[in-house]
Amino acid sequence: MTKNNNFDFLRFLFAILVVISHAFPLSGSIETKQWIYEITNGQLVLGQIGLSGFFVISGFFIFQSLERSKSLQEYFKKRFLRLFPALFFVLLFSVLLAPFVYNGSMPFLKNKEVFTYLPYNLTLFGFQSGIKGIFDTNSYHAINGSLWTIRYEFTLYIALALLFFFRNNKKLNISILLFVYVFFIILYNFYLSRFAESSLMGFQGGHVINLGAFFIAGSVLASLKFQNWRYKKTLLVIVSLLSVLSLYFNYYDAVKHMIFPVLVVLIGFIPVKFLSGFGKAGDASYGIYIYSFPIQQTLMYFFKMNTYTLMFVSVIISITFGFFSWHYIEKKALKYKRID
Repeated sequence: MTKNNNFDFLRFLFAILVVISHAFPLSGSIETKQWIYEITNGQLVLGQIGLSGFFVISGFFIFQSLERSKSLQEYFKKRFLRLFPALFFVLLFSVLLAPFVYNGSMPFLKNKEVFTYLPYNLTLFGFQSGIKGIFDTNSYHAINGSLWTIRYEFTLYIALALLFFFRNNKKLNISILLFVYVFFIILYNFYLSRFAESSLMGFQGGHVINLGAFFIAGSVLASLKFQNWRYKKTLLVIVSLLSVLSLYFNYYDAVKHMIFPVLVVLIGFIPVKFLSGFGKAGDASYGIYIYSFPIQQTLMYFFKMNTYTLMFVSVIISITFGFFSWHYIEKKALKYKRID
């Protein structure tokens, strides 16, 4: 990855936005009380910005990773090492934390859900949101309400891998991506109500279409070598203006999959001195994202904080956990990418 970019900062920012957004419902408030929700007439919440941004960036760089991979084995090895070691440890952390926040009627070790929580969630396709008796006095009972997105992301990795078979035909790759991208936008804007609540193997149709469109948009931009385009600053002004106008005229939801991905990638590639070196301390974004929810739940269980106190304290603790996860788990796991 080119060092002279702002993507480390953007990933960090998007992770923090998710933490801030979760502080509202987890403290007993509602996300619609966010200032950005009010000024955009209900079109945006911070968590939506953060999550959408994650999928755009992921789509962009995962496509590049696929292009660099010499085999599908190499590609999936890199994807596995990026996601699963940290996921395993946050699940283990949650299980070890569980006895201290358990109020169940049956003895802790006789509760079968204690023993299924880690393996079910590690497979991604057997999602278990909580353990009966844990966080029962909180507004939300889920142990980690952030993990549901990982199954969608990994599934998109699998879908994208199909392009490997056409890797020698760049035009065909671009055509396939553009076709799927347009198809998803049509589904989102005209048929979302039909699929929003439909579910298959735990995957909700609405999430597949929405998150998939952002991910594919990132991949489309990568396939078009967007980083090499000229006049990025001029384009940033134009796209920013279109974003403001879409929000002003209450049209953002209809055009967000076209405007937001371009905005994110433009901001990522326009060099800003004090942001370009942001990642030197490490990439804490994934750790922040996966640890913040159980941290916030634990803080609410013991201290019953108000929204803004929870927000402040959980951001600080989550950043600490995020950097710990990067330096002692994720970074070490990624070293195995180079081992055949």
